[in-house]
Amino acid sequence: MRKVSFRLASSFRNRMIFIFLLIIIVPFLLFAYYSHIKSIEGISETNTKMTMSNLLQAKKNFEIYLYSLNDQVNEVIGNKSIQDLLYKEPVDEQEEENFTVNMLTALYHATPVIDAFRVKVYPINPTKYPSYMRSIDESVRIGDQYWFQRSKATVEPTWYLTMPKQGKYAKPLLTYVKRFSGLYDSKLRGLIATDLSDDFLERYFSPSDQLKDQKLLLLNEKGIVDYDSALNEWTGQAFPSEAFISYMKKSDSGSQSMTIGGNTYLATYVTMANYPWTIVSLTPLKELTGTMDEINRVLIIFLIVYMLCCFSVVVYLTVTYTQPIAHLVRLMRKLEADNLHFLSPWSSRKDEVGWLYRSVGSMVHRIDGLVKDAARSERNKKALEFQVLSHQINPHFLYNTLESIRWKAENHGRSDISEMVSALGNLLRLSLNQGKEITTLKREFDQVKAYVAIEQARMGQTVRILYSCDDETLELPFLRLLLQPLVENAIQHSVRDNFDKGKIMIAARREEEDIVIDIADNGKGIPQHVLDQLGQAEEPAGGGKFSPSRRGVGLRNVNDRLKLYFGEAYKLQIVTGPDSGTKITLRHPVLQEGQELDASF
Repeated sequence: MRKVSFRLASSFRNRMIFIFLLIIIVPFLLFAYYSHIKSIEGISETNTKMTMSNLLQAKKNFEIYLYSLNDQVNEVIGNKSIQDLLYKEPVDEQEEENFTVNMLTALYHATPVIDAFRVKVYPINPTKYPSYMRSIDESVRIGDQYWFQRSKATVEPTWYLTMPKQGKYAKPLLTYVKRFSGLYDSKLRGLIATDLSDDFLERYFSPSDQLKDQKLLLLNEKGIVDYDSALNEWTGQAFPSEAFISYMKKSDSGSQSMTIGGNTYLATYVTMANYPWTIVSLTPLKELTGTMDEINRVLIIFLIVYMLCCFSVVVYLTVTYTQPIAHLVRLMRKLEADNLHFLSPWSSRKDEVGWLYRSVGSMVHRIDGLVKDAARSERNKKALEFQVLSHQINPHFLYNTLESIRWKAENHGRSDISEMVSALGNLLRLSLNQGKEITTLKREFDQVKAYVAIEQARMGQTVRILYSCDDETLELPFLRLLLQPLVENAIQHSVRDNFDKGKIMIAARREEEDIVIDIADNGKGIPQHVLDQLGQAEEPAGGGKFSPSRRGVGLRNVNDRLKLYFGEAYKLQIVTGPDSGTKITLRHPVLQEGQELDASF
């Protein structure tokens, strides 16, 4: 009984019917709640995206304005007349009055470039300029105020909100204060304060005409409202929701519903990265959900149509797809229980189900062929292993034989033969490397030294060769048989013509994640046709062992192996000329300890 129930539950067709029933019943039970919540979410999300887009545009425009304002302020600071007037303090009343006239004249000509409500320049010591301070409606004791002292001690520009209650400018002012020094020294000259009124801020922070009672706010780092588009209702006050202030600290932008004064708002904010403000938009939620009833009616109609469509789709899918697939599953089970020749699924349909039937049939035939190929390959592998074992030479036997020859040569006083046999044994051992492709750079150097020793003994000439490498670089993993062919090429085609003057230099170093090896000689260079052969796919036909066509075989071998294992970026870099010799640069990536290569050469 359990087995039957499990099969019914695991059937794709039965699951489709069960899902269909859930689609019909659940929406009716939860429709009222679901439609209301989802409608509000949809409208809120749409409004959030639109508002976020407007806030980002306002942020961008305001930042452009602030950058321009800073440049304008810097232009006034760099005014030579203003700098000269503030260079030294007046010593008497007459000199101070002359300063006042000249400074007001200079500011009259310089400050119109600043796009702001008002600009004031304060000397660093206001008490020395009573006449000037009276002319700009400021007290000489302004230097004792907190904002003045803070701006004077701060390198970065600062912002302050002032709330005049009376007087000529009885409205909130957002002031940009920046201290400045001399053009050619670090002595403080004064402060420049630029006032922005709500008229200026309104150009960048105006609510949408389509949403009634929406307001835009400019909050500083302490959560104080520096600007309120609704006639400065909250300007100078703390934002009335501490929870939203904490929420804003989590990310640079976001949206959240909140209740203030019994009204629910959708609050969206964007933080200005380079300035101490966050732009906040408050939209009454009732303005967004006014058409909710109409939306609910549309949703009911949509749900009815949707249920009918779902029923039709389930019937169509069951008849057209699930039943043929169920039939194919039964065929596959028979194939699993019996041999592959039992049957071959086939369908004349032109759609995906037909392709599935034909693909399964092709797969059955393919699997049958692969099974036969695997059995045949296994037999061939066994035969090949037998042949390899029957012809295998034990390297240790060869090493021991060479060691015996060397020992007998030493007993007969033939140290040259002993050294040559020893070098040959080392060369053979290092070349075979126990059948592994990866060795170390030190072993590669040892192989080169063994090869050079054999060549010197064979030719009876001393090969002048210099080695340079850091100790830590010597222990890095390295692809075997890369250096010896290059050194052989240098000896055979460069140094061999003049052993007295010819020399070879090998320098290895590590550059980040690569090992870089330079092999340089002072020979007659590599012919151009040999360099051209490095890019050919196959070795040129013809030519004897020492013919010109064979001269680039070692170079091409190394070049091809580097490209095969590590890619085109690691091919050999060759600089050569008849008068400058040859310099070959080999780059090899730093491999991890124990790393094996996938490619084989």
